[in-house]
Amino acid sequence: MSAGWFRRRFLPGVPGGPLPAPRSPRPRASPVPYRRPRFLRGSGSCPGTPDAPRRPEARPVRCPARGRTLPWNAGYAEIINAEKSEFNEDQAACGKLCIRRCEFGPEEDQEWLTLCPEEFLTGHYWALFDGHGGPAAAILAANTLHACLRRQLEAIGEGMVATQPPMHLSGRCVCPSDPQFVEEKGIRTEDLVIGALESAFQECDEVIGRELEASGQVGGCTALVAVSLKGKLYVANAGDSRAILVRRDEVRPLSFEFTPETERQRIQQLAFVYPELLADEFTRLEFPRRLKGDDLGQKVLFRDHYMSGWSYKCVEKSDLKYPLIHGQGRQVTVLDLDQLELQEEDVVVMATDGLWDVLSNEQVARLVRSFLPGNREDPHRFSELAQMLIRSTQGKDGSPTGEGQVSYDDVSVFVIPLYSQSQGSSGH
Repeated sequence: MSAGWFRRRFLPGVPGGPLPAPRSPRPRASPVPYRRPRFLRGSGSCPGTPDAPRRPEARPVRCPARGRTLPWNAGYAEIINAEKSEFNEDQAACGKLCIRRCEFGPEEDQEWLTLCPEEFLTGHYWALFDGHGGPAAAILAANTLHACLRRQLEAIGEGMVATQPPMHLSGRCVCPSDPQFVEEKGIRTEDLVIGALESAFQECDEVIGRELEASGQVGGCTALVAVSLKGKLYVANAGDSRAILVRRDEVRPLSFEFTPETERQRIQQLAFVYPELLADEFTRLEFPRRLKGDDLGQKVLFRDHYMSGWSYKCVEKSDLKYPLIHGQGRQVTVLDLDQLELQEEDVVVMATDGLWDVLSNEQVARLVRSFLPGNREDPHRFSELAQMLIRSTQGKDGSPTGEGQVSYDDVSVFVIPLYSQSQGSSGH
């Protein structure tokens, strides 16, 4: 996840100042029980027990049981490391996102919105997490991130269905030029989803930090997430896992290293870490326009240092200060599926670094193109393809790549087919 937890955990001292006093030893009980992904139940995996084989050559490739269908009929497979650690430090999650409608209550209510029980929007979610320093952070992320994302999406639901995201989520117009300010900033509906993803990553990161600290543990994890919503696929990444789009004549990277990509984010993060630099005269937050007194108490568009997308917040007095920055950036890739003219073999491949340490984007694409056309009648072909990709990292004789390279790391792979979604299928 983000570097904030690691900075707080491992760099607590001020540069040049005295080192903090050593902490007294505490129990190192895991905050969550070890297990494999829920959708692997029935596949022969054994939750709660170490699963590193005694012989590296005996590493089994695991995939969902034949009767278990993943969203969009996606394929999945995984393999544990060659005795690098006792447990598989990768985790995976997938499922349906059910987003409820948010409505404004009466003005006298303290709460700015209420959640209605019926579904407002639905989408799907696939995620891979690669634990560092043990599996605990990855398990926490797999259990937590989808719930964080659902909350963030529900908070911006009305803005997502508008033709253009409104400045005020209540529909109030304090400044007649608000639509022009939003347009000048280039804020689109997809920017709200991007902001929700980034905020969910931040929220999940904080949850992991608290849980690990409470249990006296250290560690972290990467996160690679794909979310389908309203005809678009959003791919968000924090770490060194990777996602690519494979088509008949195209290989397109969908994820990149999670780093602050713009000066805007660097300056905002500096103000977050050292608020004294703002001299109580500036706000580090960015808004489409300079806020006014009439905006107090309203839900307005904003973004913070960890965001390239946008979200909404209730305006406080401190937000009326002079804005520190302006600018744009992006850390989430968006695929408009309706604009791609998809073919039957078009897929997204998501995998942890154990795969990419051995195979290049082009090698993976060649394997996809060689396998799928001859297996169109196999309903389990996408899991079979995920297994073949993993076996191609094991250096066995007759490897499809002909390279014979071996990945000794944990490897987890999702293969997400796109074609049926472009034909109006609701998926599974």
